[in-house]
Amino acid sequence: MMFGSLGIWEILLIFLIVAFLFGGKKLPDLGRGLGEGIRNFKKAISRDKDTERDSKSDPDNETVN
Repeated sequence: MMFGSLGIWEILLIFLIVAFLFGGKKLPDLGRGLGEGIRNFKKAISRDKDTERDSKSDPDNETVN
């Protein structure tokens, strides 16, 4: 399994460094915060795409250049 150019050993090394820096007790909070951040980012992108699609399909919403 590879993420871009990172192999399993590189990912494991990164995880161990993060675990060492933040400690075992803070890792769940760190993961939860990261997950919420990614979720909010996806919602914002989806909302932006919906707004853009609605503005293109709405004939009353004409922009003047």
